[in-house]
Amino acid sequence: MRHFLLLLFFAGCIYSSFAQKIADSVPKKTKDKRIELRVMPYLSYNRNLDFMFGAIPMAMYKVNQADTISPKSLSGMSAIYTTNKSYFIALFNKWYLNEDKWRLKLFFFTGNQNSQFYVDDIDQPDFYDYGTKTTVLSVGGQRKIVGRFYGGLSYTYAHYNTVYEDNISPASVSHSNAIVFNLLYDTRDAVYYPTQGYKIRMDWSTYPKFMDNDLASNRISFQANKYFQNRDGKDVIAARFYGKFGLGNVAFEQQSTIGGTDIRGYSEGKYRGSGLMDIQGEYRYNFAKKMGLVGFFGIATIYGSDTPSFDWKMYPGGGVGYRYNPFKKSKFNVGLDGAVGKGDWGIYFRIGEAF
Repeated sequence: MRHFLLLLFFAGCIYSSFAQKIADSVPKKTKDKRIELRVMPYLSYNRNLDFMFGAIPMAMYKVNQADTISPKSLSGMSAIYTTNKSYFIALFNKWYLNEDKWRLKLFFFTGNQNSQFYVDDIDQPDFYDYGTKTTVLSVGGQRKIVGRFYGGLSYTYAHYNTVYEDNISPASVSHSNAIVFNLLYDTRDAVYYPTQGYKIRMDWSTYPKFMDNDLASNRISFQANKYFQNRDGKDVIAARFYGKFGLGNVAFEQQSTIGGTDIRGYSEGKYRGSGLMDIQGEYRYNFAKKMGLVGFFGIATIYGSDTPSFDWKMYPGGGVGYRYNPFKKSKFNVGLDGAVGKGDWGIYFRIGEAF
């Protein structure tokens, strides 16, 4: 049944693409809409959350129609339910203002995640389930400093209520208040689907005691993405290095887990620790105006794991994916990736590219 539903998703995307081509060939007498609104189905599966389904309405628009330099802004929401009885609701917004001199964001998330983690310091090492009710609110902005350099500040509030299976760990209720300082160097030719240029970003997240944090800690993350055009500009080669380094007392909910963007192919949540590093590459093959395929491979490592034998090992992951652009005037893809890791695998629904 799950595979049948995934095939339906692919068929729907392909049908929508060809229908869009037919619609584009018909002359239009009306003006282009200022807001492009799309509602995308969400369909995915992994070994942790099981089968996931939902809907994602999105809108792309210009905040100021006279601003020809700023990229289009993006607003949307997602509502997702899983067959392991988890649920997530999120609101996401990215605004580009004043000839791209200002970049603002607003993100809200609430949900109940029934997941698992690996424990080996007991008589029977195994996966144990846990459930976390989470609420996250994040607001922030970046200002162009000079040239392609931006500097920014954001604030993130998070509340967690975690219960563990068989009382393997005590239940906990915690919250965190983070201030994030960031620097960005951005030479990409497009923010949603770059074909050339760099995106280099460093974030320093601090959780100070004076902001009523249960555990005072700091976290530094660094990413460097590079994009190359290929096949006469039709395709893209993307490369990425990423590192996240926890300093001080890192709470369980703030630990880094291999999976998702870094690195696809791990969905069990087994490998987690205070820090993570990875390097990966992706080829983006566009065989039609609205459709494309991707192939990717990467290697990650972690440190500060509760299972010391996991530290500093190599964790490879790779796979392939399908892409579809639902918008008429902007290059912004959604799609589905399938990936295999070390003793693990996952299927991922994508909103935009992985990086």
